[in-house]
Amino acid sequence: MLKTIKNRLALSLLPIFMLSNLSAVAAPVSNNTVDKSVPEKLITQSFTLDQAIDYALANNPDLQIAAERIGQAEAQLGVALSAFYPQVTARVGYEHSNNPAQVFSMIVSQREFDANSIANINNPGYRQNFRPEIIGKLSLFRGGQDYQNSKAAELGIDAAEYERSTVRNALIEAVTATYYAYLAALEAQRVAQDSISAITSELNQTKLEYEAGTVLKSDVLSLEVQLAEAQSAEIRAANGIEIAKTSIANLLGLSSFQAFTVAPSSSLLPKPMLPASFNDLLDQAMSQRPEVKAAANQVEISLRKLKSEQGAYLPKADAYVSYGQNSQSPGFNSEKDNVTAGVSVEMDLFSGFNTQQRVRAAERKAAEARETERKTKLAIEQEVKTAFLNLKEALARLKVTEASVLSADEALRLVNEERRAEVVTVTRYIESEVARNKAQSNTIAAHYDALSAEAALKKAVGDWK
Repeated sequence: MLKTIKNRLALSLLPIFMLSNLSAVAAPVSNNTVDKSVPEKLITQSFTLDQAIDYALANNPDLQIAAERIGQAEAQLGVALSAFYPQVTARVGYEHSNNPAQVFSMIVSQREFDANSIANINNPGYRQNFRPEIIGKLSLFRGGQDYQNSKAAELGIDAAEYERSTVRNALIEAVTATYYAYLAALEAQRVAQDSISAITSELNQTKLEYEAGTVLKSDVLSLEVQLAEAQSAEIRAANGIEIAKTSIANLLGLSSFQAFTVAPSSSLLPKPMLPASFNDLLDQAMSQRPEVKAAANQVEISLRKLKSEQGAYLPKADAYVSYGQNSQSPGFNSEKDNVTAGVSVEMDLFSGFNTQQRVRAAERKAAEARETERKTKLAIEQEVKTAFLNLKEALARLKVTEASVLSADEALRLVNEERRAEVVTVTRYIESEVARNKAQSNTIAAHYDALSAEAALKKAVGDWK
């Protein structure tokens, strides 16, 4: 009944509540600050299920976080692609020395070498050198590391997209389950209030009859016990309404100061059903669940990273060019400019086993990704099986509760006739009326429970990706 819906709701909302709480800790908002981005008309807006889902997709912080991670992944791709472009650096150097070798180099670079330079080569005195220059560098080959890193970054964008699809799939299911939990709590409250009204009326009448000596004290006490039970049920239902409404606000990304109402759908509640066999549903889940695609994507990323690390065994080649000038005073003189261009090739012969260990770590990372993929598929298989069985059970309970309503209506009719004939006590009549109300409430709750189970199955197969 309602307890079943709440339990399933708590499990489905846990990851989103955790993410929302982390977001709240990271970015606290002052109580005196009003969010100007929220239209004032939302203060009294009423949400149907479809409206709640649309609003959650537009405003839930978890989806916004996922969108920002896509932007981060795109920026990481830009960083990886930057390795294919020339790197240009400007710098200025200053030296002051009496070291003969350095001073001789300064004289030659400044284009001031003459006969006196040879005569004073051992005692050149102090000399200074200003060197502004522009340096350009282009990576020609890095063992395929740049290529593999760029491909891994492209896959990283796909991974971020899959993450957003996962959040979207879970969010729609959570909003749907919370919406039906709220309506179920409203129905439970209505039934409890009807029971309180009926029992109170009969209790007042029975007290008068007891004072007149026509009924027993036990009849009064029995009605008082039933009234207490109905009042307790009403308190629980009212609390369930507030909890469900708070959960809906959290999922919609609404602040605590924003008031809203939850409205039933304008059309009749749909009749839930099993859409296909378990095997067909499992195949559907494996083909469209974003978690499966994300796990396979991580395997591919880890293999790209492994190839990148293995590229460190190969030689590296860079082209470079430097343009600048050397002079004893700041400034620029085209007659003293120097240009250097060349190509360098290098290869690590021994790195203290650094490359070997990095490759080994990448291999373990790839093995971990493959096991994570297998674990993800097993978890999804279990989720689909559980959701399938829960929906099957919910549909069976719905069928039973619908039959129980017919029996409860007939029982109340018969007891009412017996009461008019004064062959049953008022307690028996109240019990029948309460039983009829509970049967109706159970049917509605079972319907909501079945709809929530259907939503969980849709989420399990990835219908809302």
